[in-house]
Amino acid sequence: MNISRRTLLKTTGAAALTTPFLTGAAAATAKLPFGPVRQIDAGVLNVGYVELGPSHGIPVLLLHGFPYDIHSYEQVAPLLARRGYRVVVPYFRGHGSTTFRSASTPRNVDQAAFALDILALMDALHIERAVLAGYDWGSRTADIIAALWPERVRALVSVTGYLITNLEFNKKPLPPAAENAWWYQYYFATERGVLGLHQYKKEIGEFIWKFNSPTWKYSAATYARTAAAFDNPDYEAIVIGNYRWRQSLIPAEPEYAALEEVLQKTPKIAVPTITIDGRYDPFTPAGDGSSYRDHFVGRYQHRTFDVGHNVPQEAPREFAQAVVDVSR
Repeated sequence: MNISRRTLLKTTGAAALTTPFLTGAAAATAKLPFGPVRQIDAGVLNVGYVELGPSHGIPVLLLHGFPYDIHSYEQVAPLLARRGYRVVVPYFRGHGSTTFRSASTPRNVDQAAFALDILALMDALHIERAVLAGYDWGSRTADIIAALWPERVRALVSVTGYLITNLEFNKKPLPPAAENAWWYQYYFATERGVLGLHQYKKEIGEFIWKFNSPTWKYSAATYARTAAAFDNPDYEAIVIGNYRWRQSLIPAEPEYAALEEVLQKTPKIAVPTITIDGRYDPFTPAGDGSSYRDHFVGRYQHRTFDVGHNVPQEAPREFAQAVVDVSR
């Protein structure tokens, strides 16, 4: 695969990326049905995804995080579809109705595997270039594709900025308060954590939701809709494995070595980008985006919303607006 990076025109002018957004009748599209879930073979997976909007529209892929699912975008997707975008919202490997096509396929967890899953989905759906937008695992995956395959990315919306994992950096300790926020990463490194996720995966997920988004007043039905995605037969293996991989507790897969060699050098991202922080997200770095600003060398803007970690579900209008603005 081609992993060369191209250079785009650099400008930081915020005005170039702003347009009036959805009000009145357009805002009501948040009540449109979200679904049905479709299935398609893509690479090693049979991917479950929702698609809204006209097939000829600008493609937008919306990528979820952990412990979340495609319903993070149940309001964002209709808003964008109403504006004429072709919106695709897939379940990641190990989530929802996305399954491995063969029982013998290794359940790989390296960050590159998730990026290759999305590229395979784009190929299966005949999408050459798309706007990629995500948070958490979704931001990391979108960042990787934008860095390594910029020719496939029209523009990028990335919550919490630059999230490509640097394994050597991850070996360094953080201040205690920051380490505390990652309690589940260390819990999953133990066999007790494996048993805990198996027995209490839905309780763990909701505990993380409350910590990650202290101001978000979601309903029990909202959480239950997402928690159903955790019943995937590979959920536990993918979650445990991914967090152990990030801590270098399990070896990287040789098949991703060439890609990881580039990713471990923290490659710059040159596609047009809007980064977003949630003001009450415990993982948001201080400095209004300044800590990761230098990783983005194309047209760029940063925004901060008064929400927590799950930005698209907590601030759907604002998130959709960012997608509209960056795609222009």
